[in-house]
Amino acid sequence: QVQLVESGGGSVLSGGSLRLSCVLYVDMRSSTALGWFRQNLWKDREGVAAISTTDGGDTNVADSVKGRFTISRDKTKNTLYLQMDALKPEDSGTYYCAIAFSGPWPPTMNDWSYWGQGTQVTVSA
Repeated sequence: QVQLVESGGGSVLSGGSLRLSCVLYVDMRSSTALGWFRQNLWKDREGVAAISTTDGGDTNVADSVKGRFTISRDKTKNTLYLQMDALKPEDSGTYYCAIAFSGPWPPTMNDWSYWGQGTQVTVSA
């Protein structure tokens, strides 16, 4: 059974930091990418950052968070991270992790196979 479990969300003031974690209970050997997404009441789910799980470990970060958010993974712990610094109120939302097993790099929205349940991030001005 595939399961992705996010944690690390919370409430912070603007300019603060949070570190999200996603533990992946899945066989990673045939995966192609891991990613973070977010969604709030005013926007559809959008990609925040992705990391390739094939050789090279390329990353792709949305322009809106570039320079502030960093995606990484610990292969030994089957865990994906999102370090979020200099947070802004517009970063608020529910953050989801996901895994892809096929498709191009970077993956399209249709390439993501499994999703976590989400963790809430609230940034106050």
